Amino acid sequence: MERAVSIRHLRCFLAVADSGSFTVASSRMFLTQSSLTATIQQFEEAIGLKLFDRTTRRVVMTEEGRRFRDEAQKIVQEFDTAISDLKALAQSQQGHIRIAAAASVIYQFLTRAIPVFRETYPNVTISLRDAGSEQVEQMLLNGDLDFAVTSKHKGYADLDYTPLIEDNYGVMCLPSYRLARKTRPLRWSDLPPEDYVAFSSDTGIGTFLAANAAFSPLFANPHDEVSSTTSLYPLLSLGDRYSIVPALAARPQDFPELAFRELTEPVLTRKICLITRRLRSLSPSARRILDILLETFQSGPLPPGVSISSP
Repeated sequence: MERAVSIRHLRCFLAVADSGSFTVASSRMFLTQSSLTATIQQFEEAIGLKLFDRTTRRVVMTEEGRRFRDEAQKIVQEFDTAISDLKALAQSQQGHIRIAAAASVIYQFLTRAIPVFRETYPNVTISLRDAGSEQVEQMLLNGDLDFAVTSKHKGYADLDYTPLIEDNYGVMCLPSYRLARKTRPLRWSDLPPEDYVAFSSDTGIGTFLAANAAFSPLFANPHDEVSSTTSLYPLLSLGDRYSIVPALAARPQDFPELAFRELTEPVLTRKICLITRRLRSLSPSARRILDILLETFQSGPLPPGVSISSP
């Protein structure tokens, strides 16, 4: 049976090569001299070459040993560096985290969680993606993200969806628009189809409304569409238009010129989920920033119309 060569054999070889003595090398390696000698003999037997010539007074490397010494040093250094890098990743001293989230989650929560994470782990870099739910789910399936915090789109069996928070849907428009001026609770039957700006079908909002608001005549006619809240807000600012968004997306502190009114009869609620790949562990860095983000949800205060999701 062929004997395997390990990193221990290389360390022992270098200790003897550097010191020129089995006695000195065994002391440096915290081994008995007989154990070190046996390890070198095992190494030589495994490779089929003598690496040292031994006399009663000294140990001299063979020509083959001298040629191999630099290679052995390089292998050991690369091994030690790789292990050191792994330990640094485990301690979140370095690394990279890839997150996708609904734009409203980024603005409301991740912007509070990231500075807290940076205080302890300043060398970990972060990629943030604001993409449609359909694209986010596909990125998770492809392994391009560590985790996502957004609404469910298709609900793949290979992904886990854990509800975190939920918010009610309502109308977003200019305060001067007729829906914003109503004094009574706003109902779905009050909504004029001709002024409606919808979300495209590849977004979580668009998918949810198509599945849960089919009772409304809004979706029976052609209408303007956007693919994100980023493009929606400037469009609404032009006036005479409205859209239906969840409360978390209203962000009155960022868009004070727009009004948000919750819809009733019926009340529709969106769930924001933590989405991860099933049976895949998060990296230590991803786990730490996720824990901080979850604490941010719990510590509040939450915007009006937003609540912690029930299990």
